[in-house]
Amino acid sequence: MPPSIPRLNTLLVTFTGEDRPAVSSRLLRVAADAGAFVLDLEQAVVRGRLLLTALLQPTDDGATLATAIEQVGKGFGLTVTVEPGRGDNPARRTGRASVVVLGASLHASSLAAITSAIGDQSANIDRIRRLSRDPVTTLELDLSGADVPQLRRALALLAAEHGVDIAVSPGGLARRGRRLLVMDVDSTLIQDEVIELLAAHAGRAAEVATVTERAMRGELDFEQSLHERVRCLAGLDVSVFDDVRRAIRLTPGARTLVRTVRQLGFSVAVVSGGFIEIVQPLATELGIDRAHANRLEVRDGKLTGRVDGPVVDRAEKARALRRFAEAEGLPLSRTVAVGDGANDLDMLATAGLGIAFNAKPVVREQADASVNVPYLDTVLFMLGISREDVEEADRLTAPDSSNVDPGASLESPHV
Repeated sequence: MPPSIPRLNTLLVTFTGEDRPAVSSRLLRVAADAGAFVLDLEQAVVRGRLLLTALLQPTDDGATLATAIEQVGKGFGLTVTVEPGRGDNPARRTGRASVVVLGASLHASSLAAITSAIGDQSANIDRIRRLSRDPVTTLELDLSGADVPQLRRALALLAAEHGVDIAVSPGGLARRGRRLLVMDVDSTLIQDEVIELLAAHAGRAAEVATVTERAMRGELDFEQSLHERVRCLAGLDVSVFDDVRRAIRLTPGARTLVRTVRQLGFSVAVVSGGFIEIVQPLATELGIDRAHANRLEVRDGKLTGRVDGPVVDRAEKARALRRFAEAEGLPLSRTVAVGDGANDLDMLATAGLGIAFNAKPVVREQADASVNVPYLDTVLFMLGISREDVEEADRLTAPDSSNVDPGASLESPHV
């Protein structure tokens, strides 16, 4: 502070011990009786153990208030420390970032390596909170002094080494407010590959599955592989679309993910190298705002084995994300993309946060973050949305059991 302005006398108060009702209210009542001001106040309870800290500004030297605070702690059977000092908390450094660490279980050695790497990047961990416990444990670390791209590179290596999922995102206002979520469909929003379901009706499922796998690994040009697979569908009656729509299996947590982000004011879109005849009804059912996919050519009620119009390939997926963001009036920094295959790479790179979902190795290596558990709504944790937030949104949108989604992770339960 400038020399002309005297630094404040302050008391740093810490209570630890078994959590009991009314500890914070009693502390504040004693501070109020002494005419003190509250500069900071934080409380956490872990397995019934309380940690309460307060930074108070007394109106005098604080000795009388310190004695009263110690009596409050003793009355509750808590350990109390009161540290006199001068001044407020130092201002937080710039370079705010959020690091989300997710795993079926989080070993201390993994977290030790991650926190050490953060320190090696000259970033500081200011706060840590738990976002979820079952079936995955998720922690969010609030940082300052971080270089997000540099930290992403450093932590990506540790994620692979320790078998955990890590997402590094800009912090502060970037974590709040409306965003656009854009998802791939096949093997992301749904568990199936639609073209394989269609091919099964043509008796050529194995042939198409082989081509699909090679394309998703990036071994084949997507457009060429699509045309090759679509030729196998020639002659199918359009009634096959109804059969395939009934056979589709949503990825566990898909409904919960869409429902929750929409409750939070997000816009949601899907962009697929599959087919709009399947994707659009699915999007409508889930309440997804926008859908973009290939269209199959039909003549006299039969599939011709050709695609009607330009192919939705990896470049077009990225262009679609840009169009969606522009239509929603959102910058690309406020977009999130989720996909699993090589044809999603451009879209993941274009988005503010690109998340590889149970993806091929080439995709995991290039995405900003990776999720390797089979529950799509774990994406919510990567966005800093806690389990409690999800449950609250779910109660608001599904107030009775008739709306329960058997495939959604909260209701199964999977989150």
